[in-house]
Amino acid sequence: MKLLTYNFLTSKFIRGVKVGYPLKLNVVQKEIKSADYNQEFITRMIPRLDWAGVCFAAEQVGCGGDIPKEFSDQITGDAEVMQRLHHILLEIDIIEGNLQCPETGRIFPISNGIPNMLLNEEEV
Repeated sequence: MKLLTYNFLTSKFIRGVKVGYPLKLNVVQKEIKSADYNQEFITRMIPRLDWAGVCFAAEQVGCGGDIPKEFSDQITGDAEVMQRLHHILLEIDIIEGNLQCPETGRIFPISNGIPNMLLNEEEV
């Protein structure tokens, strides 16, 4: 699971959950997989990202100091920060671990890079 994907996941579909974001990320195994750098793609994704969620995920995978804690419009003009953001979002792949709902504590496993967000019928 790429951290770009993680930034869009939520558990608000569970009965009684109001926000369900950000999910707590527990990493057991991660891999770095090279991906071609595309500045235009990263620039277009930035407005869709929850910056606090990106920073939280970066901390969980050991890259917390690689990007600014606060978002500013100057980020898109800083080539070094954009490349680090590309690395965090697209090259770090969570292979094994889990996601945890911040409101209910419900655990969603990540296995072979795929988060299992399926719910039991009574949870919907």
